[in-house]
Amino acid sequence: MRHNIKGRKLGRTASHKSAVLNSLATSLLRHKRIRTTLAKAKEARGFIEGIITKARKNDLNARRQVMKVINDKEVIKELFNDIVPKVGERPGGYTRVIKLGNRKGDAASMAIIELVDYNDVANKKAEAMKDKKELKKEAKKKGEDIEEAKVVEETSKEEEPKSEKAKKETKAKKETGGKTKPEKEVKPAKAKKETKAKKESKPKEEKSEKKDKKKK
Repeated sequence: MRHNIKGRKLGRTASHKSAVLNSLATSLLRHKRIRTTLAKAKEARGFIEGIITKARKNDLNARRQVMKVINDKEVIKELFNDIVPKVGERPGGYTRVIKLGNRKGDAASMAIIELVDYNDVANKKAEAMKDKKELKKEAKKKGEDIEEAKVVEETSKEEEPKSEKAKKETKAKKETGGKTKPEKEVKPAKAKKETKAKKESKPKEEKSEKKDKKKK
């Protein structure tokens, strides 16, 4: 029994858990909003808020303590130059956890963790995504219109040679005085069958004559 033991194991060893929390902290400070499981979000919330409270001191010791956890120099600059001044005198509560429901694959409860003072950034990103989706829809519609126009052009091209053939036929009729070329005579099927029967009967008669001669 884990009595009076704070925190969640997250199904990992101590070193693996600390690496996961470090990566969650760096990604949250970089993107201002991330989507993860509810257990990781709750565990990372206190970890990230502790980093921000240390960074609020803004001295050499605070920078060294933050650099032990976060290895990205650009994120550290953004933390001390942008995030800490924007937090101001807020007494904790720098992050917010929003539940999203269960994931389809393994039914894990999902959540969003975000920085409270950066709602504008998240809203701008959402608007940009909406604009991209609208542009894609318009491009698809334009592509469909172009395909329809091509189909209409192809049908008109197919009709043109037919009209040319009709013109040639009318010219030929005028030259021949309205007479058309005589069609080829079609032999009846019975005559063909009779000719085939005659050809087949000839070799049979020759064979019978040769047999009679040999007998004699």
